[in-house]
Amino acid sequence: MRDIKILHTTFGILGDVFGLLLFMAPMITFKRIIRKKSTEQFSSMPYLISLLQCLLSAWYSLPFVSPNNLLVTVISAIGIGLEATYVLIFLIFSPKKGKAKICGYLFVVLSIFSSLALVSILAFHGNKRKLFCGFAFAAACVMMYGSPLSVMRLVIKSKSVEYMPFFLSLSVFINSTSWLIFALLGKDPFIFVPNAAGTILGAAQLILYAVYRDKKEVKKDGINESVDQMRTGKLQDEKIVDIQNENANP
Repeated sequence: MRDIKILHTTFGILGDVFGLLLFMAPMITFKRIIRKKSTEQFSSMPYLISLLQCLLSAWYSLPFVSPNNLLVTVISAIGIGLEATYVLIFLIFSPKKGKAKICGYLFVVLSIFSSLALVSILAFHGNKRKLFCGFAFAAACVMMYGSPLSVMRLVIKSKSVEYMPFFLSLSVFINSTSWLIFALLGKDPFIFVPNAAGTILGAAQLILYAVYRDKKEVKKDGINESVDQMRTGKLQDEKIVDIQNENANP
């Protein structure tokens, strides 16, 4: 029993470490935004979705909802701070119309979280509260882990890993695997399910990288932009066309 607790804590700490690396990955993108004083074509939506996921994760991991998830609370709190900072940077450097949209989306995110939190407190108690908050948390996590699917589609179409950095894919895999084992040891299905999906997707990305890594040299700008793309799940068709043209005309 003691060994299981030690392993449970160990994998939770690993999850926190690699989760922090994933949360910090977009700093490359935001350094560019601050330097150019423009959000260019980058989307604020992935950071708003991640903010919602962190809020729901933090709420789910609180002792009166699900006990023994302190390490989840820690990384979720850090994530809330970083994602809120990213959204603030978008608010500062977006054009006026963009600011209005971001404020609207932020209001929706906070409204969803507040509504779920209030309902969980007023309408549910004990295990029912855990089930309610757990389903909301798991759904948000699956959405976040599913975002790289479009990047994987681009890799297959272009036969290039230019827009899928290896270390980002490796961090996704290790982070998901750590939380997967943490959930197994802690017998928490709501942490297990989304991280099982994340582990599978992370492994698929690493396999794609192994297959296509020698096809095209990874460019610095590609790495910068791919951080945003892997989080949004939105890719411009023009990029696919451009890469296909490059392959056709070496």
